[in-house]
Amino acid sequence: MTKVFIARGLPASVVDTARGFFDVTFRDRPDPMSREELIASLQDYDGVLPTLGDAYSADIFAEVPDPRCQILANFGVGYNHIDAAAAKTAGITVTNTPGAVTDATADIALTLMLMSARRAGEGERLVRAGEWQGWHPTQMLGLHMSGKRLGIVGMGRIGQAIARRGHFGFGMSVAYASRSPKELDFDATAYDSPQALAANVDVLVAAVPGGAATHHLIDATVFDAMPAHAHFINISRGDVVDEAALITALQTGAIAGAGLDVYEFEPQVPNALRALDNVVLLPHLGTAALEVREDMGRMAVENLRAFFAGEPVPNPV
Repeated sequence: MTKVFIARGLPASVVDTARGFFDVTFRDRPDPMSREELIASLQDYDGVLPTLGDAYSADIFAEVPDPRCQILANFGVGYNHIDAAAAKTAGITVTNTPGAVTDATADIALTLMLMSARRAGEGERLVRAGEWQGWHPTQMLGLHMSGKRLGIVGMGRIGQAIARRGHFGFGMSVAYASRSPKELDFDATAYDSPQALAANVDVLVAAVPGGAATHHLIDATVFDAMPAHAHFINISRGDVVDEAALITALQTGAIAGAGLDVYEFEPQVPNALRALDNVVLLPHLGTAALEVREDMGRMAVENLRAFFAGEPVPNPV
């Protein structure tokens, strides 16, 4: 029977589904695989279901010149932890789980937008510390988000879902910077660069894939271009943002605030960032809802099932 390795703790229903098709070894742990485990997974199993943090780099593939593994069915839409080119050279198919994450990730983006604009994290800390002295007319004034201008860097599935929520839910006008023009079901203005976009919006959201092409795409030039009242949101990958430049922008008041669900050196979050009141920090909650994680898992299992049944995989990368 085909042997499949599930590399991380997943919902029970996903593991049960996989066991209906394969001889499954389940590594029921939250931490990423070690180098030794990564190498063993390529040597000992026909397929692997990994996720964020399971770093299949080129040197891992080089350690196993004749891998038993034929497919890495990634749990998640982002796969920058897998060197897809090296996997292809090794003869290994890589898949992901795109559609399942779209709405949940867009919801987290809106959560961060509202929390940052309305200073919700700062306000909750004030109440929890027992320091709130009652309502008054000028207390903790933030940015009224309705009707403002929303900028999206990366107008893919998730970027469009965020834009729709902002436009139809909050009456925001939409602008974007993307690698290619988009056919959209709402009015949106396209800009040639993140810098040009940043100069013309009240809220800027990064929604691009991770990887070498987008590393530090959001840097000091982008923050310098933003109006001082504007807020920055990141729900993409941590290293899309030059974190040091973001910290400087927040410390100096170059931008009003930020909301982050991901970090450049995740799970490490710099002390300088944690010390700031004008940033909302979430622990990568983008898809953290049971039904969403179950959908992602079933999609990953379906990629495995189709591959070993000799069918085209639904979600190749």
